[in-house]
Amino acid sequence: MIRIVLWAHQLLAEVLSPGDTAVDLTAGNGADTLFLARQVGTAGRVLAFDIQHQALRNTADRLAAEGIAGNYFTSPEDLPGVPGVCLIHDSHDRLDRYLDGPVKAFVANLGYLPGGDPSLITRAGSTLAAIRQALELLVPGGRLAVVAYVGHPSGGDESRQVDALLQGLSSRHWHIVRLQVVNRDDAPYLLVVEKR
Repeated sequence: MIRIVLWAHQLLAEVLSPGDTAVDLTAGNGADTLFLARQVGTAGRVLAFDIQHQALRNTADRLAAEGIAGNYFTSPEDLPGVPGVCLIHDSHDRLDRYLDGPVKAFVANLGYLPGGDPSLITRAGSTLAAIRQALELLVPGGRLAVVAYVGHPSGGDESRQVDALLQGLSSRHWHIVRLQVVNRDDAPYLLVVEKR
């Protein structure tokens, strides 16, 4: 069966085109950032957020292995408004300081950095703030994909709060899909939100 992250990529690929702007809310080891960069091409723009230097280094290394440059930024004032991949050492709940224009796709893998310190995890407060900002910045037809991992400390609470936020969105303005393995309690699941 296809891994849940690959489902996220497939559903985002349906709406992404060269030249689009896309955002990875949790850069991690760079798989999502690389996927987004390939989708939007050299004419597009990708912003990848993470609070861990190691995550951004891992992402930069993954991009470089594929011949894609990733440039580091730590403040909105330094960020150029030109195409390319921007690796941002900041929390995803500050994304509205870095973006003021429309975004075609957002992706987030909640939890902790694989291979990193498992005590450094995404938290409901910053995740909900980032999702709210992402929903405001999405263009009609744009999508947000969130992979929720419930098997780590506070993962269950974070995912329940994300579920509640998204379930409260009006069906007149949003389509929301949930993909989940139903015979495993701690399996990650995917939420995809499309702005109508």
